[in-house]
Amino acid sequence: MKIERIGTRPSDSGSADYFTGKVRIDPLMSAPDPARVACARVTFEPGARTAWHTHPLGQTLIVTDGCGWAQREGGPIEEIKPGDVVWFSPGEKHWHGATATTAMTHIAIQEKLDGKAVDWLEQVSEGQYRR
Repeated sequence: MKIERIGTRPSDSGSADYFTGKVRIDPLMSAPDPARVACARVTFEPGARTAWHTHPLGQTLIVTDGCGWAQREGGPIEEIKPGDVVWFSPGEKHWHGATATTAMTHIAIQEKLDGKAVDWLEQVSEGQYRR
């Protein structure tokens, strides 16, 4: 058994390479090999969002605070709120983040395949985000 105490893992800012706007990432856990799961609490300020991306083994989001948007390629932008659980299938191109006026926090859970949990793609344009 291993207990990681709150405050022992520092917060980080979302890189401008992968996010638009102000994003804070609080790592929660990354299981040691041979396990592959990792999770983080991610807070998006109003207007902040991820770039388009995929996950080789899929991703689960559990919305904990605020109001956000999520979209898979070719689908509509969906509103997500606390208590909602979102599943993106392996390889499904998508983005997620806050609405234009409300912050949103979710817990992101994904597994690594050959050491990689995400494939980052192009940024979500203002036109894609605002439609």
